[in-house]
Amino acid sequence: MILNKLETNRKTEFTRRCIGEAVIKLLKSNPFEQLKISEISKVAGVSRTSFYQYYTTPYSVLKDYLNIIVSEYLLADEELNDGRKFFDCSHILFSFNFFDQYAEFFLTLAKNQLHSILLEAVNDFMIKYIKTDHEISIYKLYAYAGALLNSFLKWEENGKQEKAEDIAIALEGFIM
Repeated sequence: MILNKLETNRKTEFTRRCIGEAVIKLLKSNPFEQLKISEISKVAGVSRTSFYQYYTTPYSVLKDYLNIIVSEYLLADEELNDGRKFFDCSHILFSFNFFDQYAEFFLTLAKNQLHSILLEAVNDFMIKYIKTDHEISIYKLYAYAGALLNSFLKWEENGKQEKAEDIAIALEGFIM
């Protein structure tokens, strides 16, 4: 029974990833407003029924895909966390390097003026995972989240000309 549930979860995540990657692929050559569910389903290799099993709109696909990325981030951070604090330079560097794996996703959203999805996700992350562990103003966390997101996007957009370490050092003291 447990094995069947695990296999179902893997299939579900695989399908959701395929749909998310299809939306990103289509966004490279189509405006967001022109995305069609039938085209997303075709590129993802799933039926329209499968699409609607998980999502209602392309917007909901992107939000979910970002949630999958954040879940991976939390798992990776938990595995590697050796006492680092969230605001430390080493953690900022870890974050930049982790999210760099998904640069295509972030840059495609930015190019399509879908920053609101990213900003909403980073704000939600701060409330859900950081605020409970720190005695810090939520508005400082929002400012920090915005600084991290904007710095990461600009670093990616500029072709990562600077070392991630240098950016992490510059951002380390921002919140305190």
